[in-house]
Amino acid sequence: MKAVSPKKKLGQHFLNDLNIAQKIADLLQHQNNDNILEMGPGMGVLTQFLIPRAKNLKLVEIDNESVAYLNRKYPELQKNTLNEDFLKMDLSKTFDGQTFDIIGNFPYNISSQIVFKALEYRQYLPFFCGMFQKEVAQRICEKPGTKAYGILSVLCQTYYHAQYHFNVSPAVFSPPPKVDSGVLSLKRKEDLIIDFDEKLLFKIVKTGFQQRRKTLRNSLKSLNIPKLTLEDSIFDLRPEKLSAAQFIELTKKVGNAKI
Repeated sequence: MKAVSPKKKLGQHFLNDLNIAQKIADLLQHQNNDNILEMGPGMGVLTQFLIPRAKNLKLVEIDNESVAYLNRKYPELQKNTLNEDFLKMDLSKTFDGQTFDIIGNFPYNISSQIVFKALEYRQYLPFFCGMFQKEVAQRICEKPGTKAYGILSVLCQTYYHAQYHFNVSPAVFSPPPKVDSGVLSLKRKEDLIIDFDEKLLFKIVKTGFQQRRKTLRNSLKSLNIPKLTLEDSIFDLRPEKLSAAQFIELTKKVGNAKI
């Protein structure tokens, strides 16, 4: 079959290394979910390794040319190949309200948006894995106290165990991207107790990192936190110093102060 033409506006870089595709698919081997969603399958290099693993595999592909290619290559998946924009989907309806895992070789130009979308539907996503731009993958898995540690790091690590698995060279893509790639996985923390205001947590994390060089006492001024609460020593710290667990504790302090 004629290959799909990579489209720059969609950030398409097609993986052509079967060994790497197999290694990415293998990240699902210890998961027990029958429902798998592959985001951005392109020409289906990863798809072929997912078919034997998933009782219910669905593909989401925005590119019409890729969808036509996939329908010819995998006719058995034609009813499960969705020609849609992942960022505009209601993921709660994708598997009729059931949980599912997401996997993919994610477009680098919308990688952060993809992660925020996944976080929005975290109650449906016990496991999320795939390939990102190396810098983004490392940022998600980064530990506190570094320049790379930020909003994505905290929010992902609040709800998931983040693990960076391996690097991928530009040479295994067509066309080769100008950056290295990295493969990660996010496994949901099933023992996490939601005894905090989740919307407030997101607001505190995003507001804090907008002025990351300032202490939390200064960067969170817009939240109108009572002065007595601001005397707590945690507000002496910069946001990059706090772990996900500490951000939860901070959220509780702020939330209780405002009741």
